[in-house]
Amino acid sequence: MKALSHIFKLTSYTALIGWLVLFALPLWPSDLAVSGLQAVVAIVVALLSVAYVYLVFLGKKHDEVGHKVRGSFWSLKGIVNLFKTPRVVLAGWVHYLAFDLMVGVFIVSNAAHYNIAHWMLLPCLFLTLMFGPAGLLLYFVLRFFITGDFLTASVF
Repeated sequence: MKALSHIFKLTSYTALIGWLVLFALPLWPSDLAVSGLQAVVAIVVALLSVAYVYLVFLGKKHDEVGHKVRGSFWSLKGIVNLFKTPRVVLAGWVHYLAFDLMVGVFIVSNAAHYNIAHWMLLPCLFLTLMFGPAGLLLYFVLRFFITGDFLTASVF
């Protein structure tokens, strides 16, 4: 369990670096912003992905002795059973960290395409950091009110 606690802290702080980059983007010179965003966040997401793959495919040694992970993705009960071990819960957490960060990258990149001011994205980014899809929904609503485009023209 101690190793899992270390992995938890390491992945959480690593994800935070990516989020700080997204929040602080306007403070960078414009020519560094895009390349810096891509490089730093790509490295952060890659590191989170490595941690996730380790936990899912190689991390069984961190499970309690004699405990087998049981469950499935085909029912709510199966999902609940999967998440009864600390390793699987941590893998789920790292999954959230990586994917929510990628949603944040999408928001910043897509907003740049539409010339939406970065300061307007801060509530969307914060909500994405804390509640994932709620932040993405807020961004789509914001983009609709600014550009008239909700999902029809360019999602990507």
